[in-house]
Amino acid sequence: MRTLTAGLFIAVDGVVENPQDWHFPYYNDEMGTAVDAQLGAADTLLLGRKTYDSFAGAWPEREAGGGEDAYFAAKLGDARKIVVSHQDLTFTWRNSEVLKGDLIEAVTALKQESGGPIGISGSVSVVRQLLAARLIDELHLLVHPIAVRTGERLFDAAEASLPLTLLRCATFTTGVIHAVYGPGEPGTGGYDEAKKHLAQGD
Repeated sequence: MRTLTAGLFIAVDGVVENPQDWHFPYYNDEMGTAVDAQLGAADTLLLGRKTYDSFAGAWPEREAGGGEDAYFAAKLGDARKIVVSHQDLTFTWRNSEVLKGDLIEAVTALKQESGGPIGISGSVSVVRQLLAARLIDELHLLVHPIAVRTGERLFDAAEASLPLTLLRCATFTTGVIHAVYGPGEPGTGGYDEAKKHLAQGD
């Protein structure tokens, strides 16, 4: 089965909206390596329409420009790009197509196909739905040491909690924390169990 990973830039207060307004001061080689390992390694990209429009409006030009980011831009261009949208779209970026059918059913089938990793960048509404369906194998959160204090947050209000398992974690020199989560199970126990671990006085 193919692995599905999702990567997001996120502020310490949970904001994921408009990262271009606050995350660039924290972008260094460590973050570049992390992004390349998650998104650049994918041979298929699953993107929401807004994220796709942003990518398609920037990366082809960067590839053509031949600058420092042209190599990464070419990898994104060569990847198969599946766009989650209910609208008819006209594509100018190569290897792009619209997701057909129900999101959960289509992604479940996509993971059963032969091929390499499937990567998601941004696309918050898509990530939420796939997390709830337990279809994301690795959620890469690049937690920035800033409280943006306005904008959409990754986890919106819902009746059910969403348990996760921390798979690995690293701290960058900028203070960014790269935390990778997988699906988890609800915890058990209450205060009676927890109080056993409180510090005991003499």
